[in-house]
Amino acid sequence: MTEKFEYLSKPYTLGSLTIKNRFAVAPMGVGFDKNEKGEFTARGIEYFVDRAKGGFGLIFTGAYSCDYEIDAPNLLAPNPLFDESGQMHKSAQDLVRRIHFYGAKIMPQITVGAGRNYEFMKTPSELPVFGTESKTSQALTVEQIHRKIELFGQVIKKLQAAGFDGVEIHAMHWGYLLDEFGMSFTNRRTDEYGGSLENRLRFAKELVEEAKKQCGKNFPCVMRLSMKSYMKDFNKGSIDGSGEVGRDIDEAVEIAKLLESYGFDALSVDCGSYEGFYYATAPMYVKRNWATGMAARVKEAVSVPVLVGGRMNDFASAEEDIRNGKYDGIALGRASLADPKIPQKIIMGKSDKIRPCIGCNYGCIHNLLANGGNAYCAVNPEFFHGSKPELATHSKKVVVIGGGVAGMEAARTAACRGHEVTLYEKAAQLGGALLLAGAHDFKIEVKELNEWYKGELEDNGVKVVLNSEMTTEQIKKIGADVVILSVGSNPIIPSFIKGYEHEKAVMCTDVLQGKKQVGQNVVIVGGGLVGCEMALDCIRNGKTVTLVEALNDIMQGGTPAPRANYEYMRDTFEAENVPVMLNTKLIEINNQGAIVLKSDGTSETISADSVILALGFRPLPTIASELYGDGIEIYEIGDGKGCANIYNAIWEGNEIARAI
Repeated sequence: MTEKFEYLSKPYTLGSLTIKNRFAVAPMGVGFDKNEKGEFTARGIEYFVDRAKGGFGLIFTGAYSCDYEIDAPNLLAPNPLFDESGQMHKSAQDLVRRIHFYGAKIMPQITVGAGRNYEFMKTPSELPVFGTESKTSQALTVEQIHRKIELFGQVIKKLQAAGFDGVEIHAMHWGYLLDEFGMSFTNRRTDEYGGSLENRLRFAKELVEEAKKQCGKNFPCVMRLSMKSYMKDFNKGSIDGSGEVGRDIDEAVEIAKLLESYGFDALSVDCGSYEGFYYATAPMYVKRNWATGMAARVKEAVSVPVLVGGRMNDFASAEEDIRNGKYDGIALGRASLADPKIPQKIIMGKSDKIRPCIGCNYGCIHNLLANGGNAYCAVNPEFFHGSKPELATHSKKVVVIGGGVAGMEAARTAACRGHEVTLYEKAAQLGGALLLAGAHDFKIEVKELNEWYKGELEDNGVKVVLNSEMTTEQIKKIGADVVILSVGSNPIIPSFIKGYEHEKAVMCTDVLQGKKQVGQNVVIVGGGLVGCEMALDCIRNGKTVTLVEALNDIMQGGTPAPRANYEYMRDTFEAENVPVMLNTKLIEINNQGAIVLKSDGTSETISADSVILALGFRPLPTIASELYGDGIEIYEIGDGKGCANIYNAIWEGNEIARAI
């Protein structure tokens, strides 16, 4: 049992509603919740119901458009303009009814437009389309603004008829349409919708007035508000918040006061923009609960509830903040994908059983935006399947060789299905590559994930044998029905580089394991994920860093990094004046430091106390073929099959174990 969270568990009032606790599911596009007709899909309904079942008091859907007349095509979601007597209305009723069974409330998030973030979307003024230098958006006419408001009113009237508890208006954040109207940098209008702050907020004011007109004054309306944009210019973020051209916290406080005066019943605050995406969907490099100081300033200025989002998964800090009145609740997006039962586990006193979101952005944001698919979760493959694995028809004796994350997931899932599972690990502790991946102070969730797996193995009756490097003969003697090999990898040792054994040469794994210390001036060779994270760690510990990468950009080897993670590293290195030498190869390590060969054919000597080698990993040799012919089902997973990230390793282990 763990500590109690009294204040996170308390109800509060949001307009005419009583919300049973301080946990909200933040609005997220997941891609599968509605079909092409606008109906809520069976899988989408189960997705929302799972979070109500898991104890969340308030659930926001992702953004659904109310406008297919002016903005076309709208890329956010199918049109929810459903016929109240048809199937679309019925699917919404089914969803709401089931949510209410668990005492939760649900509000759809309705958008009037994505603005310059997407091509073909209208904007307050002619603006550069995000991610381009040549394309320009078209400005909305006053008539088009009025028509959007009418369409919004029609939609929420029908949503109210379906039983939804309120609406969240999308959104004065991330540079979407209402955000662009609110910022002087993107609103250059000279009519009643531009100029003064009140004029720039007129669109938002008229939307809430329309909502109250159509649905009654007691129909709750929430605004999603960004407290700071972290934007230096079009297509240029601000990693340190300097040079802000978007919104800063001072203006956000004034906006919050006005929004309350207009009739908004609550504010859901966060930070970021498409330019500053590393604060919109903050990766693990951004500390947890990082924006609560700004949220507290907003709360001081208004009397309506303030919910705060943005890596709000330090629940002990959130409990203390709510106790002290700094804000009223927390909105969990990615964390609710990793574990839909967070509130239930906290209220039960089992917060140690929460499967942690590691802020990797691979399964969720990267899948949804970069790959144009559905949002999933790197650490929760059950989210993809939509259910826990079914019990096996026949229990088998399963042996897992290797206690890294792939092996632990395979063992956990196989045990959940009723198999007899033994896991053998050659080291003195479980974790494998997780121990290296979680070595940095900014990757505490990876450490927590390793601890979660240990608890899961114990709870599901997996026998764990440590300090056991199993031979082929030993494996055969066990009498297993199934053997899963998850034997891991070793770092690439660059024996082809002159001086690779020099005292200044340090393997990345030796640094991560604490076996070797590095000096003040550091050259890191390898600009992949491991090398960039080591560079970030060195910077935060006051060291001088040069990063050397053979490719034409950082974080491009293997699976490309999610945008927010990549841009965080890129902009941090720029802000910290870290030399990043691309298209450059290490050719020698000597007493001076590192000699590198640049793309123009010239060489350069970089003075260094330490040269960290982060050149990737090579799978360990497989013994699978040595087990053939003995009547054993054999599977290979994880790095031993081919080096993988946490996302691929967990999903592979889960997939194989589901098939046994």
